[in-house]
Amino acid sequence: MLRVDLDAPAKQGALEALAGTSTSGRPGRSPEAAELAAPRQEIERLRATVTEQAVALHLHQGKPLRG
Repeated sequence: MLRVDLDAPAKQGALEALAGTSTSGRPGRSPEAAELAAPRQEIERLRATVTEQAVALHLHQGKPLRG
């Protein structure tokens, strides 16, 4: 019979936390990915802001009617 040790991940996480080597974020996430999460969110926020401003400028300047 195969025994699955469910306590191993919890024990490893506790040991890493005590040692100060645990990474924040989701399990299985590399330290590099966890470190890049915040800058990527900021880039996406800035991209949305620039898009919003471009639309507002386009609407403010108006576009001549073709006809």
